[in-house]
Amino acid sequence: MPTLQKTFDCDHPVALITGSGAPRVGRVVAEHLAKAGCNIALHANNSVEGAEETAKRFRDQFDCQAIVTRGSLEDDSVPERLVTETQQHFGRIDIVVNSAAIWHPTPLNQITPDEMRRYFNINTLATFFLARAAGSFMATQPCGGTVVNLGDWATVRPYLDHAAYFPSKGGVEVLTKSLAIELAQLNQQIRVNCIQPGPVLLANDVSDDEANQLARTTLVGRIGTPEDVAHAVQFLCENSFVTGICLPVDGGRTIFAPDGMQVGMNTG
Repeated sequence: MPTLQKTFDCDHPVALITGSGAPRVGRVVAEHLAKAGCNIALHANNSVEGAEETAKRFRDQFDCQAIVTRGSLEDDSVPERLVTETQQHFGRIDIVVNSAAIWHPTPLNQITPDEMRRYFNINTLATFFLARAAGSFMATQPCGGTVVNLGDWATVRPYLDHAAYFPSKGGVEVLTKSLAIELAQLNQQIRVNCIQPGPVLLANDVSDDEANQLARTTLVGRIGTPEDVAHAVQFLCENSFVTGICLPVDGGRTIFAPDGMQVGMNTG
């Protein structure tokens, strides 16, 4: 039996992935899990048509069921509803990947209270309440379940014009550790972890020169891919002895500052 199926003791573990309607990291994670044998609940707000097409493709190409859940994560009622719809359709919920997020540059003096609240509502609060709702169902399952949140490597080295965004992602890392403790009290088989992606999906308007410059800021000398994140998600789902961690998938950017100071220094 493949490892995912063995972990959750079923032929088709059920995975809900938020932000998986649009062609971004969440969709790649969903496809990776579908290929691994999971039944999939996609989630979309503005990308419902794309999500429906993706669900049909999953059903046609992979040995899985796939549905689409809908709603804006700014709505307080949506996170719990997405979990309930998934559990009611499949009869179980084994994996939740909180991939949905918003981000865009805003100069510090232009950040408004409403913008800050929107970041926290979508990036932090929805992640928390969706994980909590999933945990209540996972607690009733002998195999428990696993939650994987997507944070950001750059919370340790924030970059300019994202002072509204980074606090919301820093909150994801703290709530991951807190929920790992809280949900384990309901069922010790529930695990909560976080992935901190680095540059894995560049905007369409990034030039080749900019991409090459960005690649040089990693120790591995390349831009990452959404598949790198998806592979890490599978690892965190399969390894039942890992919980409460924040795992950088960033090519070494967390520890590497390409300023030339790390070479040719005489410290004797």
